[in-house]
Amino acid sequence: MNAETYTFKLALEWAMINKLSQIDRFDGEWKTIEKREGYSLSQLKSIATVRSVGASTRIEGSKISNEDVEILIKNLNISKLIERDQQEVAGYFETLEIITDSFENIQISESDIKNLHNILMKYNEKDGWHRGDYKQHANVVEATNYDGSKYIIFQTTAPGIETEDSMRNIIKWYNTENTIHPIIKIALFNYEFLSIHPFQDGNGRLSRLLTTLLLLKSGYTWIQYISFEHEIENRKVEYYNTLMNCQRQRPGEDIQPWAYFFLDCINSIQKILIEKLKSSGTNPELTKVENRVFNFIENHPSCKSSEIAEGIDIPLPTIKKLLATMVDRSLLIKKGIGKGTNYYINE
Repeated sequence: MNAETYTFKLALEWAMINKLSQIDRFDGEWKTIEKREGYSLSQLKSIATVRSVGASTRIEGSKISNEDVEILIKNLNISKLIERDQQEVAGYFETLEIITDSFENIQISESDIKNLHNILMKYNEKDGWHRGDYKQHANVVEATNYDGSKYIIFQTTAPGIETEDSMRNIIKWYNTENTIHPIIKIALFNYEFLSIHPFQDGNGRLSRLLTTLLLLKSGYTWIQYISFEHEIENRKVEYYNTLMNCQRQRPGEDIQPWAYFFLDCINSIQKILIEKLKSSGTNPELTKVENRVFNFIENHPSCKSSEIAEGIDIPLPTIKKLLATMVDRSLLIKKGIGKGTNYYINE
């Protein structure tokens, strides 16, 4: 069935309805899973945060690894954020934390979106002149040829009144539209935000943060335990190709390919989340405390005893005794000596 929603063309086909049904079935089971998986979820949230921060900054050209992201986050209060990659990581982490902690109080409004952009860019010294405000100059989407020359892929919305009106329109539509599925509504908001490109810089990163915010506000609370950004990073070429192919048709474009791509990403991360929960389940051969140690090392390979003690909030002397026992039982592998000792799961 062909239909129009907002300014887009969208056909609600059985394949799309089936994908939405899969998402809703998972969501219906989530409350039971959430009650059962207390400790595992807190572990997964920490991992998902690191992956989300790392992936979203790398999509935009950063070279920082997840390991470096984790170290930076742990030492954020004492780190000197000199490099741009570090500044972007710090801003993304802080914005994501605010969203997951306070999503119920954040409105889908111009002022709150601008405030999130301000937080996202707060550590970027060179971006102080534009953070928290809509763009003042055109910011076309470009690609680079093999010879280094650039060419325009997509012309974003013009700065000034056009951007302001476009943002007001999409926000009003999102807050008043109640006839289409929430996931489709989020996908379309995400697409239009990227097409407008309302800020001078940081639009890609903010679009992914807003997607997490909209999912949380729509009741999909499981999103905080798995990285949507990591899925996009793994499908980066498909992500950009789908986005650009739709945008080239503006205005009145057929949004079908983007909707399918977005739904595929959601379906995929739900499956990954279930697999992660299965792999972090309880091992009947271990005591409750040993299970916590085992799960932490599984999710943080090459960790030290002090990191394990801090991560699961158990005194270091107790952890050292447990580690020695688990190494003797061939459950863990110990590498290095002294302060350089690291622990791994014995596969």
